[in-house]
Amino acid sequence: MNKHAETLLEEALGLPADQRVMLASGLLASLDSEAVDDDEIERLWSIETERRAAMLESGEARTFTRDEVLAGLAELRANRTA
Repeated sequence: MNKHAETLLEEALGLPADQRVMLASGLLASLDSEAVDDDEIERLWSIETERRAAMLESGEARTFTRDEVLAGLAELRANRTA
C-alpha cells in the first residue's frame, strides 16, 4: 500500500462506524465491477505476503497473541467510556 492509500485508510478508520460501513460497501462494490483474473489476485497476494514477512523479519512489525489483543481492546473500551 502506498502512502496515499495509507493516509486514506487512517482517515477512513477515524470515521463513525456507519460511515465506514458505507465506505467499505462502496469500495467492495467497485471491485465487483472490475475484471481481475485469479492469476493477478494470486500475484498481488504473493507480493503482499512477502512484504509482510519482510516487515516481521526486520522488526518493523510484530505479531500479537490473542491475550495481548484482548487486553488492548479492553483498555481501549475502558478509555472510551472513561
